[in-house]
Amino acid sequence: MIHGVPLKQFLSDLNQEISNDNVFNGAAALGFYFTLAIFPAMIVLMALIPYLPIARVDEAIMDLLGQALPPEAFDMVAGVVHEVTSERRGGLLSFGILGALWAISTGMYSIMQQLNVTYDVKEVRSFVRARATALVLSLLFILLVIGAFSLVVFGGIIQDWIGARFGFPDALLIFFTVFRWSVIVGALLLGFAIIYRYAPNIDRKFSLISPGGVFGVVVLILASLAFAVYTSNFADYSATYGSIGAVIILMLWLYIAGMAILLGSEINVLIERYRSKGKEPRGGDPSKSRR
Repeated sequence: MIHGVPLKQFLSDLNQEISNDNVFNGAAALGFYFTLAIFPAMIVLMALIPYLPIARVDEAIMDLLGQALPPEAFDMVAGVVHEVTSERRGGLLSFGILGALWAISTGMYSIMQQLNVTYDVKEVRSFVRARATALVLSLLFILLVIGAFSLVVFGGIIQDWIGARFGFPDALLIFFTVFRWSVIVGALLLGFAIIYRYAPNIDRKFSLISPGGVFGVVVLILASLAFAVYTSNFADYSATYGSIGAVIILMLWLYIAGMAILLGSEINVLIERYRSKGKEPRGGDPSKSRR
């Protein structure tokens, strides 16, 4: 039972909401904009990290990306990032970074539009305010990524220091493995919470842990692992798409990421409706929409 609603009814209502909001088409649109945004985002990250006092953060980010992405897609992303940052690193922090930030904020802006559909509200924020919101959220995500992986690297430094003096017992390795993934999962939950709170044009209480956020994080992690295994062992996209096979794989992975975000928001909206026992329309009171 979910707020007095049987699970079967919940799944039926969720399926209806997914159909009404064209979630699959929305995820496809997000996948396209994410594809345009991922390279500028990685380039900005790699350009900013050398100015931080913590070493090896870039290695930690690329290591996790290599675990999350299918091998062909990761090789393509890593190659492009290495090529651009090695040749134009100084220029990236001048005029080039403005174009990169615009591309990144476009991906976030697409999330805002899709979540407005989920909450059944119109975008009444001005173009400038909406774009500024998208830019701020994008910068927050960049800082979140840097902060999370700085903690991971710092934990690795502590692990090496303890191991050099007392050895590397299994308990130590297990502890720091759990610590690393706890930080990553926590960062993902915080990222989903920020999106669900500030992206749609409606006022909602901030909630670090929500049913939709937990669902989205779990789906994103499991789907990424399953998709990576599938593309590595069973699917041969290069046989069908030739040299752009890696691009297709990357877009499919980003499509999954967009689907996780939208499905999580649909779950949250449905549970909020159950909680209010139908007293509140979808998306809440229209008077609470941000102007």
